[in-house]
Amino acid sequence: MESFGKKGRGPKIVAIGGGTGTSTILRGLREHTANLTAIVTMFDSGGSTGLLRRDYGLPPFGDLRQCLLALGEVNEGTRPIRDALEFRFGGESSLNGHSVGNLFMAALASLSDDLERCIEQLSQILQVQGRVLPVTLGKADLCAELEDGRIIHGESRIDLRTAPLPRIRRIFLDNAVEANPRAVQAIAEADAIVIGPGDLYTSILPIFLVQGMAEALSASRATRIHVCNLMTKLGETDGFKASDFLRELEHYTGGAHLDWAIVNTSVPPGTVQAMYEDEGAQLVEADMDAVGRHVNGIFASSLATDHLPLRHAPDALGAAVMRVVRAGRVTRCHPMKPPVRGNSAALDLKIPTCQPS
Repeated sequence: MESFGKKGRGPKIVAIGGGTGTSTILRGLREHTANLTAIVTMFDSGGSTGLLRRDYGLPPFGDLRQCLLALGEVNEGTRPIRDALEFRFGGESSLNGHSVGNLFMAALASLSDDLERCIEQLSQILQVQGRVLPVTLGKADLCAELEDGRIIHGESRIDLRTAPLPRIRRIFLDNAVEANPRAVQAIAEADAIVIGPGDLYTSILPIFLVQGMAEALSASRATRIHVCNLMTKLGETDGFKASDFLRELEHYTGGAHLDWAIVNTSVPPGTVQAMYEDEGAQLVEADMDAVGRHVNGIFASSLATDHLPLRHAPDALGAAVMRVVRAGRVTRCHPMKPPVRGNSAALDLKIPTCQPS
């Protein structure tokens, strides 16, 4: 078991992803450690972000903004600016669909011509606890090749597919980009790395298409954790079980072995599940035996909210991650022994057949 009590500010945890999933896990972890770093995907091409990319050649701000807000302080001094940054214009105006947060970041980035300086300035305004890093400072678009050979160009076109078939054969970038050196350094210095939750093919896996990211993960001595999604996504992960997410992660990370999987075991109310099924999404099946072939430790617990929209509960997820971080890396003593599993009722990590690696 790892001990982080002497570090004062808590273990160094890196969260990899983007969007709602990463901001959720950051909200859950910020109560446990101040040493948080989010490494964020930079290939979003839809909505307000997409308009700013096309019209002004600016980087995508949406996922960065969400993570900054998740790590920012909520108090009387920051609440007005937080509310403003989360405001989105509607109606028939030319600003329809634009987020004030994206526009504000666009102004900061344009004034300094420096994305990282823009992030630092907004971090100070929001009193951010931790760091938010773009995975790359280069420019590229995400592409997907389908099983019938067709190519989809652009993250938003992949994200908004409305048919489960043909499946995605592979994803790739239309331009080679290098990893942000600060992101690589954060991974090298981390005590734990948390991958997910989030859209697999448009938020999580694209990060490992960036040159240097898969290698950084493989070289890390941190405890490497995957948080499995709650639901499948139409046109991306139709029919996926928990082990399928891990299989794809292994493929895109060059075979980097993950130590733990955190898997939800709760079932949402029938009305909630029915709403998602109407949209072509299903509950991700927790196929524990298959998951155990990809990781040495499994933490299975009730981690989801019970209302729409269905999300991981930040407090429960944060507590689960911290229990796994404290357990550290584990190794099966015998290949036929079952993987470590957390007790879903007591959140008790039992390691009867394993020792820290």
